Parts: sequence; C-alpha cells; structure tokens
Amino acid sequence: MKTKIFYIICAAALGLSSCSDFLDEQVPQATLTQDEVKDPKYIDNVLISAYAGLVTIEDMNASFSLWNYDTRSDDAYVGGSDFSDGEPFHRLELGTGVMTTDWPFSSIWTRFYNYLSRVSLSLDVLRSADQDNAVIQQRTAEMKFLRAYGHFQLKRLFKKIPFVLKPNMEEDDYNNLSNTEFTNDEGWQQIINDLEDAYKVLPTVQAEKGRPTKAACAAFLAKVYLYKAYRQDNAATNEVTGINEADLQKVVEYTQPSIYTSAGYGLEPDLHNNFRPEEQYENGKESIWAIQYSRNDGTVYGNLNFSNRLIVPCIPKVHDSGNDFYKPSHNLVDAYRTNADGLPMLDDFAATDYTVGSNQTVDPRLFVTVGVPGTPYMFNTDFMMAETNTWSRGGGTYGYFVSLKQNVDPALTNSYLFDCDNQWASSMNRIVFRYADVLLMRAEALAQLGQTTEAISLVNQVRQRAAGMITSSVVSGYPNKYGVRYAVGRYNGTYSKDQTMRIVKMERRLELAMEAERFFDLVRWGDAATVLNKYFTDESRTMNFLQGASFTANKNEYLPIPYEQMAASNGNYTQNCGNW
Repeated sequence: MKTKIFYIICAAALGLSSCSDFLDEQVPQATLTQDEVKDPKYIDNVLISAYAGLVTIEDMNASFSLWNYDTRSDDAYVGGSDFSDGEPFHRLELGTGVMTTDWPFSSIWTRFYNYLSRVSLSLDVLRSADQDNAVIQQRTAEMKFLRAYGHFQLKRLFKKIPFVLKPNMEEDDYNNLSNTEFTNDEGWQQIINDLEDAYKVLPTVQAEKGRPTKAACAAFLAKVYLYKAYRQDNAATNEVTGINEADLQKVVEYTQPSIYTSAGYGLEPDLHNNFRPEEQYENGKESIWAIQYSRNDGTVYGNLNFSNRLIVPCIPKVHDSGNDFYKPSHNLVDAYRTNADGLPMLDDFAATDYTVGSNQTVDPRLFVTVGVPGTPYMFNTDFMMAETNTWSRGGGTYGYFVSLKQNVDPALTNSYLFDCDNQWASSMNRIVFRYADVLLMRAEALAQLGQTTEAISLVNQVRQRAAGMITSSVVSGYPNKYGVRYAVGRYNGTYSKDQTMRIVKMERRLELAMEAERFFDLVRWGDAATVLNKYFTDESRTMNFLQGASFTANKNEYLPIPYEQMAASNGNYTQNCGNW
C-alpha cells in the first residue's frame, strides 16, 4: 500500500484546486532526496499527492461523495438504463441479493485506502522534519484532517474498518491490521483525535483554497461527534443503544456561531449559489470546505469532477445518451409539499404525486434540488424537461426527475462543462461541509438535549433562506412562468423533544437532499428499517422495480466487508453482522 520512495506525482498533483489556487501553481518535479523533503520549502511537493488523491483516486463508480450509496435511501433511485446497468447498485437499493463479492464494495474500499496510504506517507515525511517549524505544524494538521476524512467515509460505509494510524508502517504492519482493534465508539474517537489535534493548529483563514481551516475542522468535529453520540454498543447488532449527552455537548461546542461568522461564513441568499461552477460562486460564504476541481490547467481535460459524470441525464440535442443515474424519488419530491402554514407535511404524503401546475404549494428548494418535468433543466429555457423517453434513458422506469445539484447548465459547455470521451465532467467544486449543515447539526444536538426553543430557531434560520428564495432566487420566476405555487412558513409555538426532532429530521432532508447525506442520517438515527420499509411499500405501487425490496435491520445499515479484503486479511478481519 505504500512505498518509501518519495516520488512527486506530477499529473495527479496538479489536480486539487480551481483557477489560480495552490495546486495549479506547482511545477512538476522529478524526485526529492530524504533530506530535501524535510525542508519546509519542499514539503508541499510531497503533500500535494495526498490532496490530489481526493480527485484522482475516486471515479464515477466509486465517488468519494458516496452518491452511489445514497441510492439506498428514500431520496433517490439508482437509475440508468435498466436493472442490469450497474446491477450491484440496484441490488443494494433493493436490499436483496447483495453479495460480498459485488465489485463496488472492494472498489470504494481500495480507493479510500490508497488515498489513506498517501496521507500516511505524507505524515511520515512531516515527522522527519523540524517539529518546531510553524509550516510543518500546520501541514501536519492538514494531513490529520485528510486522514480523518478517509476514515470517516470508510466508517460510514463499512462500520468495522482498520485504521491506518501508526507511523512508518511497513508491509507487515498493513498485513496485520485488524478491523476490530477498536470498538465502534473507540473508532469514532480515533477520527476525533486526529481532528482535535488539527483544530488546535489550523488557521482561521487559508490563503490557498482547498486547505482546511479551523472552521472546517470544527464542522467536521461536530459531524463526527454527532455520529458518535448515537451509540451502537452491541457488537452483534447495528441498533442505536443510547444517545450520549457528552457527545451532544461537543456538537454544541463545535457549532458555536462565532467560530463561523468570525471567519465570514454564513448562508448564501440562494441555495443554488452553492452549486454553480463560476468563479464568483465557488468557495462562497456557505462553503466551509470543498473538494477543488480545475480546468485549463495544462492536462488533457483539466482536473475535472469525473465522479459525478454518471448523474448527467439525457439532454435532447446535447447529450442524448446521458447516463441518467441518481434519480430523485417521487417520495422526495412529495416531501417538499407544504401545508396552509407553509410548513412541511412531515409524514403526510399525498396519494398522487406532485406535478407542476397543481394547486399544491411547495418549498422553492424543490426546484433547485430536483429537475421536474414542466420546468427548465438547469434553469435554461432552451432545455425544457418533459415526461418523454428523450429525457429518460430508462424510458421512464425510474421516473422523469433529474438531480440538479451535481449538474451544470449545458450553455456552459467548453467553459465549465466538458464532453470527455462522450461523458460529461465539470470543474464545479463539491462542498463537503456547508454552513446550513452546521446550523442543522447544532439544532439536532440541542433538540436531543431538550433545548427545543433554540433548536427550532436554528431550523427557522434555514427556512428563512428558503422563504427568501420565493422572491429572489434562480427559481423565483417559476410561479408566473410555470404555474407553481410557493409557501414557506416559520415554526411557531412550543414543541416537545420528539416533535422538535421530527422537525429537524425533515429539515435536514429538505435542505441536504441529493447531497448523499440522507441514508447515513437514517442509519445514525436508527430509523433506516422503519423509514425505508414504509418507503418500499408506498413507492412500489407505482415504481415496479421496487417490488420485493426490503431493508433488513442489523444487516443493510452497512456494506459487507468485501470478500477480497476478508480473504487477504490473514484472518484479522471480522465480517459485519447480518450473516453475510
């Protein structure tokens, strides 16, 4: 997994940053000696390969955004042409017939550990440098942040994972790693340890975009503590056995508004601003940490975001053979309906699906998140979506809704959107932590601690932005143009802890939909089996491919440890529960 030779990864190393950010400015080198890599002025030449791994090691079938695995939630269908197209993912969304030998599991596992091996090598180099040097201290903090990111994503996917933590690991060290060295709670703590070390050192502002800041580390700490708070202490199950108040208090600590507002972070006036590729929008005030992509950097295509290329739909006269994966569900679209007070209907879903032009009021975030027939694709009236097979690769099998957050206006072709070997890729950044998520994490922790009034006020902050989009946003003209009706209200009055949690959970769904958070939220809360089995029952009435789908508690919450990894582990790995 690792070599002691310090090669500079030339093509890959240029890949993290957009425009004139720091990775674009690096000059490819040949090799560095052991003494040279200890010098702070050369250290970035090694560390860039770790950063570059965030974009060069993943691919469209194993995206580090994990959108492929969010299709297990009630937000999205896998999509594609038919069931055989990406078949293991279709089995995964149905919850049946999943095998430990399915290739996506070993692919995402291997890619993350290849990424972690780069980070581990970088940390080894940093340990050999002058530990009193401020640059070395900051770069070490950055690498610990990146190591935490790899472990966090793996743990959300597989639960039982080996941690790459020891200095100067040799082949025997890797071969003898165990995936049960730590309990579930202790595993989260290993990630927290790296982040808390980093938090003490990282600066408030980084001159070079893509490097984590103190606020980014705080947001990450809040997220990990929130996962850790929902204890799964019984090794034989995936059940939530309790909710730890000390961990929730840590979430409150790391979501203190002053951490973020003092650094200039806040909500964008229009949600869509977070999902635009133009330079004036990227790394905006809501983007706390984002994976940076680039264009026109001297490589064949630029270091573009290839991980989302499967999400592009069929676009008549532009890309008639779009891959059309990650299709928003009817259940998600109906979740944006609002009642007479402009509030979500929570679990009261309609007997018939929402359609444009109906009398039903909706939250405007729907049209920023989901491409709905009767409205323009990517807000461009040259591409009006319709319930026709020209807009659906699967001929309507998976419906006609389209994910918008990952896609780019076709009018930006050859400037921010590129046809690469007949598949589309863009230079748009992928936000990992944004300020709205921080507000909702804080609201969740406070709700669980019984501080419901403050929790509701935080939810209302997010809803206030949504309400403002009715009159000032990329979709504010939709009522006049397409006959849609908007209504977004505030929560008023007193709510119990249980009511507040239902409100927070719904708001997370509406705000973060199609950002690959929903499935992991359901598992974290212990709601996955209940919510998804009801979803399968409701959706299968009209979506035939979901007939027979079933979520098995204490199994389907996590992926199985891949067969290839179990076989190569010298007996050191233990399979997840569920009789895999």
